[in-house]
Amino acid sequence: MKKYLFTLIIILLFACEQPATEKALQYSRSPSNHTALTYRFAIHPLHNPQKLFEAYQPLIDYINLKIPEIDIELEASIDYASYEQKIRDRKPDLLLPNPWQTLQARDNGYRVIAMAGDADDFKGIFIVRKDNNIQKPIELKGKRVSYPAQTALAATIMPQYFLYTNGIDINQDLDNIYVGSQESSIMNAYLGKVAAAATWPLPWRLFQKDHPEKANQLKVIWQTPSLINNSVMVRDDFPKEISQKIQHLLITLADSPEGKAIMHGMETARFTQAEDADYDVVRSYINNFESKVRPVESSIND
Repeated sequence: MKKYLFTLIIILLFACEQPATEKALQYSRSPSNHTALTYRFAIHPLHNPQKLFEAYQPLIDYINLKIPEIDIELEASIDYASYEQKIRDRKPDLLLPNPWQTLQARDNGYRVIAMAGDADDFKGIFIVRKDNNIQKPIELKGKRVSYPAQTALAATIMPQYFLYTNGIDINQDLDNIYVGSQESSIMNAYLGKVAAAATWPLPWRLFQKDHPEKANQLKVIWQTPSLINNSVMVRDDFPKEISQKIQHLLITLADSPEGKAIMHGMETARFTQAEDADYDVVRSYINNFESKVRPVESSIND
């Protein structure tokens, strides 16, 4: 018996010492159809992986049900950097990236088939505690501001440009912290670790739904102008017939009660048809931002 216990302890210790490896998170509520072609649908880090699953798996299940010859798997990423590396490596078959990542994906052989949500909803917002007496952006000078990631367009780049237009040099006047997720940025404001938190409307609405008591102690103080919303993309070797079916399912999702329930869970108003050229406006925006505020390209690998 002692010999058995000694052997078991050695095995357990050896297992604990093995290096951890990063593995893409994949989820499915329904059994995989092994006769179908399997594709990976990677969504940028709108939420933590568990919340991403709760919000988007119903859409994946719906597509798999309507197109039985395919089996789509939802894939989450731990942060923006890992998601953008997947784009450069051309690993996912389908993407739901933010508009800046859409440009990156275009450069790596993906094409746009739809826009997710209303363009008016794609804007940055600043959240502060209700007991915070800041009223003007210039009052943030010398203070700490949180953002989810350096390449988050609506939640970082657009708020930083807003601050620039209001007389703040974000490189000299602020203590900028990049906290990894939208919810973390909001929580930093709630906990009083920052004077203001940058995010965008979708995660703020979800935070209000999931954490009503905390949200009641916060308020939106400023918002930026809108741009264009997230895209849905397919890789250039993705079957055209299937991409057309997926595009049709997305843009008609609001036509049924089931589809409306799915969109409600994602906090997405609708999907509309879109193409690569619709996102050219983002390139102009980024070029202007980089010329006046800070580089974006060099921050991808930071």
